[in-house]
Amino acid sequence: MDERFNNLKLAERGARVSILAYIALSLIKVGIGYISGSEALSADGINNTTDIIASVAVLIGLKISRIPADEDHPYGHFRAETIASLVASLIMIAVGLNVLYNAVQSIIHFKAKAPDLISAAVAVLCAGIIYVVYRYNKKIAVKINSAGLMAAAKDNLSDAWVSIGTAIGIIASQFGLPWIDPLAAVVVGILIIKTGWDIFRESSHNLTDGFSKEELDNITENIKLVSGVEKVKVIRARAVGNNILIDATVGVNADLNVVQAHVITEEIERNLKNDFNISEAMIHVEPND
Repeated sequence: MDERFNNLKLAERGARVSILAYIALSLIKVGIGYISGSEALSADGINNTTDIIASVAVLIGLKISRIPADEDHPYGHFRAETIASLVASLIMIAVGLNVLYNAVQSIIHFKAKAPDLISAAVAVLCAGIIYVVYRYNKKIAVKINSAGLMAAAKDNLSDAWVSIGTAIGIIASQFGLPWIDPLAAVVVGILIIKTGWDIFRESSHNLTDGFSKEELDNITENIKLVSGVEKVKVIRARAVGNNILIDATVGVNADLNVVQAHVITEEIERNLKNDFNISEAMIHVEPND
């Protein structure tokens, strides 16, 4: 349990890094955009303010996840992290739709934009910074299997794409190709919506106790390898935050005594912990028919 809480604290650090990065980048983009007269850069900075909200939602979800189990939540509060991922995905979809809407409006009411290389340089620099944040958060998320932080990391990546799209549009105007700006915005908007949808689908799948059949089959085969297990009669799994809970009924030789059967369950639990990082497994033993 201490390891789980430490992992959540590590994920919180990543969420805080995202929040600080978005605050700094939004101020830089809006400020430089206002001074240079770049509407594209200013809009990009305003979009980053919504990302601050998404990152704060993830941070709150991670903090709630660290609350110990109580009478109302015997399994703990780990699902708060998944709910935070769901909220972040909805914010991402909203941002993507906004980018797409503005791009379509730009195409309909097309106007050539004045060149502004300073804004382009700022956009590229900001894209590089947020990409580094993305790599940092993704590394931690993969290490501790944090859905919440992975959602924040994907949000970081989508914002890097937005900044790159902004830079492409500004640079293209230097060569008399201002139409590339709204086209790039359309592509970026679609990418953000797709990323948000993928996170939403995964989060809602977990919240409704969905679980990968392939992964469940791998766990079943792992249990069958334990000496003394003759059959896996029933097995169920669900994700609670970054934890996997297993309920399984295995068939064993009817002549085994309680101690021998218990040894088998302990070996199953040990293997699940070592091979799949599953620390919550309820193994029921029955005589094999």
